[in-house]
Amino acid sequence: MAATAADQDAIALLKADHRKVEELFASFEKARGAERKQTLVQQICTELTVHTIIEEEIFYPACKGAVEEDLLDEAYVEHDGAKVLIAELLGSEPDEAFYDAKVKVLSEQIEHHVEEEEKRSEGMFAQARKAGLDMDALGDQMRARKEALTAKFESEGLPPPETRSFAGHDLVEGEPVDEEDSAPAPEAPEQRP
Repeated sequence: MAATAADQDAIALLKADHRKVEELFASFEKARGAERKQTLVQQICTELTVHTIIEEEIFYPACKGAVEEDLLDEAYVEHDGAKVLIAELLGSEPDEAFYDAKVKVLSEQIEHHVEEEEKRSEGMFAQARKAGLDMDALGDQMRARKEALTAKFESEGLPPPETRSFAGHDLVEGEPVDEEDSAPAPEAPEQRP
């Protein structure tokens, strides 16, 4: 018999989040129509925002010293990459250029991130469990925070994402490169004296 959400330890809770987001991405791939796509993207972005917050506020700090430091650092950077795409998607419409591509890349980034966390022996979850962290207590904390965040975001909307590892450079959007424009320029004839 499957555990109820209230019985889930930290890792079970995070894995359940992973499965839910995977299902939402799969639904997006099959979706037709701008309204349906936008609804799914809103759900994906909300789920990922709540998930990253509970990991960054509760789970990752608990893992410090118990999990390889490089793995934790990479997880924060992966979260920040996802946050950039989430902000882009929330600020755009399904008929805009690159919308579907951004969802696809976000899906691929999350798939990689989940794999890093869930690897059987050397993944973050395996290392945390092997270190003896109190997964039940962490699960209780994370569940309470998740419920509070979900209620807040339902009433107030999602906040702008805050990155931990990105420095916040000014970026300039450019025009896509046409294939004709990307061909190397012909070399100028050699000038002889």
